[in-house]
Amino acid sequence: MILTGPAIAAAHAAGEITIDPYDPARISPNAYDWRLGQTLRVCGGDLDAAARTIATELPIPATGFVLRPGVLYLGVTYERTGSEAYAQFLNGDRTTGALGIWVHVSAPLGHQGHAIRWPLEIRAARPVRVYPLMTFGKLTFLRTFGTPASYQQHGLKYRSSQGIETSRLY
Repeated sequence: MILTGPAIAAAHAAGEITIDPYDPARISPNAYDWRLGQTLRVCGGDLDAAARTIATELPIPATGFVLRPGVLYLGVTYERTGSEAYAQFLNGDRTTGALGIWVHVSAPLGHQGHAIRWPLEIRAARPVRVYPLMTFGKLTFLRTFGTPASYQQHGLKYRSSQGIETSRLY
């Protein structure tokens, strides 16, 4: 089940959900409106699953940055979010979708126990200017069933992620 906006606010107040920085004005009926971080990594050339991705990290200027079709951009959310009690689901929203922006190619699920700035795999259908800290999507919190299995207990490869990460498949 998805938490309502008031339930997200109550769980945050009770310390069950981490949202940092937190702004109660960003609560919507069933989600929290998250923002794009302040940097992007631009992945150039062909990608190879067996090798480290070569990417150039760039700050997003206050005047904006134009995303180009056919380019993979890696970014992060401005907010760090997580919960031992709830799983999370990150997606774009109607506004970013109407601009032709996909906020992630995959990986919309945030596991219990993993408080992070979310990695973003961004694509654009047409050239579009984005800005640092602009609202970029919605984050929902999901009640889980069964015995809790925290992400921190599994030693998974992205557990210590702090910033923009390239693939670790290699």
